[in-house]
Amino acid sequence: MTDLTDHAKNLLARALCARLPTLPTAVFAALGTGGSDAAGLTGEPAGTGYARQRATFTGTGPQRNVEAIRFTFTGAAGTMTHIGLFDAVTGGNPLTWSALETPVTVAGPGTVTLTGNALIVTPQ
Repeated sequence: MTDLTDHAKNLLARALCARLPTLPTAVFAALGTGGSDAAGLTGEPAGTGYARQRATFTGTGPQRNVEAIRFTFTGAAGTMTHIGLFDAVTGGNPLTWSALETPVTVAGPGTVTLTGNALIVTPQ
């Protein structure tokens, strides 16, 4: 995940200038159908049992998710093509976004799983 949102770029700029921004205390992964630096992830599913999932990261350079992230669906939600990180389980601020290596079609009830170390945050 190399695409920082405008919000994350502003956090980083304030931190680099010793302005002590308020940093997220938790990070939540989300699925969607698109993304942009301004909006972050777009096209998050509504209903169908979908919810953002808390993600924890580790690393001294690039950050990698520690555990598998599982999104559960109770019905069809279409094709998910992107993943994003937010600072809240609902609403909140978008932090980063990226296209999935392989789009996932959710045609009915089931689970979409991203394995541990599948998300690598390396701002460039």
